[in-house]
Amino acid sequence: MAMFQSIFKDELQDFLALRKISMSVSGYQHYRCYLASFDKYLVANCSERKITETIIIGWIGTLTGKTSSKANEIISISMFLKYLRTMGVAVFIPIVPKVADDYMPYIFSDAELGRIFAAADDLGANKSQRNPCMQIEFPVVLRLLYGCGLRIGETLSLRIKDIDLEGGIITILRAKKEKQRLVPMSLSMTDILGRYCLAMGIVGVPDAILFPGADPSKPASVRSMRNKFDAITKSLEIAPKDRVWHERGPCMHCFRHVFVFKSFAKAEQEGRPIDDSIPFLSVYLGHDSLNETEKYLKFSSDIYPEALVLFEEYAGGVFPEVDYGQ
Repeated sequence: MAMFQSIFKDELQDFLALRKISMSVSGYQHYRCYLASFDKYLVANCSERKITETIIIGWIGTLTGKTSSKANEIISISMFLKYLRTMGVAVFIPIVPKVADDYMPYIFSDAELGRIFAAADDLGANKSQRNPCMQIEFPVVLRLLYGCGLRIGETLSLRIKDIDLEGGIITILRAKKEKQRLVPMSLSMTDILGRYCLAMGIVGVPDAILFPGADPSKPASVRSMRNKFDAITKSLEIAPKDRVWHERGPCMHCFRHVFVFKSFAKAEQEGRPIDDSIPFLSVYLGHDSLNETEKYLKFSSDIYPEALVLFEEYAGGVFPEVDYGQ
C-alpha cells in the first residue's frame, strides 16, 4: 500500500524524497509522520488540486499537543505548500503561531541523585530482561548523562573508537542537527568508562558498540533505557511537588539540565563570572547559539535558591524580553 493516498500523493512522495537527502534519520521520521497525517486529512477534505484557506484552517484545528509541537508541524507542512506553489498549485500558506517558551525542567536534588545511582547500581541480573548487559550498561549511561551533559540518543550511538580513554575525550560524530563536537570527561568519569570497557571486553575493538542492545549488533534502544529509568524513579517516588502543566517530570534528559545547573553553580562558587562560562558551555553542549542555551537557565526548583537568583538575574540581562509591538 502506498504511503500517500490524497490528490497530492505524487507531490508528497517527491517532496519527502527531496527532504530525506538533507535530513537526519530522526528528522526524516518526524517529517514523514507530518506529511502522512496531512495526506490523511487531505483525503477527506480536498478533492480539487488546490488547497484553500478553509482547508488549512480546518487542518490546524485537528492538531493536538503543545504549542511548540503544533508550530513545528505547521512549519513542516508550510514547506510542502511552498513546494506546491512553485509547481503552479494554488495554496494558502498559514502564519506560524508564536510559541511561548514556558518549559520548566525538573532538577534532581543531590539526595535524589544518590538514590537514583544507588538503585541503578543495584539492578542485578534479570532473567526477563531482553538485554543481558543492561545491569552493566545502565549505571554507566546515567553517569555519562550526568557527568558530561550528553543527550541519550548520542550516548547510545557511541562506539569504542569515539572514546579516547587516555585523553579523556568523547567524540560525538552525529549529534542533534548533524553536528560534531568533542566532550572532555572528568578523571573520575574517564576511569569509570575505562573500567566499563574492560568489563565488556571491547577495549581495542574500534567498531564495538559501547552500549549494545538485546541484539548485540545494534545499540541499546532509547526506549529500553527510558523504561528502566522511569521504573526506578517510580519505585523511588521521585516526582515534582505541585507540578504545573508546563513542568516536565523526572526524565533522562533532566540529567543534561542538572549538568548545566551544577556547572554554572560551580563556576559561581569558584569566583568565575557566569558570563564567561556561558559561551564555553554552549559549545560543550553542542548548541548553535547562546539563545539555544537560554532554556537551561530556567529552573523551578528551590534546591539551590542562591544560584537560582543568580541565573535569573543573568538570563534577564542576556536574554531580555522584547516587545515586538514597539
